[in-house]
Amino acid sequence: MALSVGDAALAALGSMGVRRKPARSGASHRTGAPVRRDSVEAGTFEEAFFAVPAKGETDRLLHVARKTLDAARRLRRDERAGAKELSAAERLIARLTSSAVRVYEEILTLARLNRGQVFPSYDHLADATGLGRATICRALTILEAIGFLARQRRFNRVEGQGPGPRYKQTSNAYRPLLPAKVLSYLPRWLRPAPVPEDEVQRRLDHIDDTQLMLKSLSCRELAEATVDGPLRKILAKLGDAIDRRERESQTGSEPLTDSYINRLKGVGLAGQRLNA
Repeated sequence: MALSVGDAALAALGSMGVRRKPARSGASHRTGAPVRRDSVEAGTFEEAFFAVPAKGETDRLLHVARKTLDAARRLRRDERAGAKELSAAERLIARLTSSAVRVYEEILTLARLNRGQVFPSYDHLADATGLGRATICRALTILEAIGFLARQRRFNRVEGQGPGPRYKQTSNAYRPLLPAKVLSYLPRWLRPAPVPEDEVQRRLDHIDDTQLMLKSLSCRELAEATVDGPLRKILAKLGDAIDRRERESQTGSEPLTDSYINRLKGVGLAGQRLNA
């Protein structure tokens, strides 16, 4: 059978012992499994990632997305007419399309029905919206870039024979958000109410009190108060060892500069000076 020029050249190179450099896209993952970058194992983070939407929150977010779509059309029109030079944030907003808003609407519907637990596949979004997979992918990228979505890739462990764990990519997890960069393009009734000054001060005081409390804790107590999961037990045991070593190293007596006795002495000396 006749060989093409390319096949003949590859055969000749192979006979000469010359190997082609493998393509970068064909490099194996460090785990040996087809898992995409920044993926997290499903079931290990969802409790902290998902949030139950408040009453009416999904409807309000949909109104915000539709008003932002109107603003995006105005920005594109002004840019085409040369009437305005768009900033970086405005260029992101101008990328918003009706397809992206439709995908966002479906995600908000799932958030309302499933108490914030949203992890649809591309096929589900395509069937629900009537859009193609490529359009779904572009829409999710646009929504995430503007700030309407937080997206987290996930993978599952797959049982199999042979050594080593095996993984399989699964659907992404999504959380709808209200991006701060679109607030100036919204009507006043859609903007969030400003936080009262007393509430701002209360939050600042709470942060200060928390920092003071954390500074007063021992190493073990600090680990137990700030770390979760399996690492908490390990750090707590290490902190306990550090606390025990510090207690053993304190062979001298404690200073009495702030003690009740020194305060009494100070009051006595002051009285003597006054009497003198």
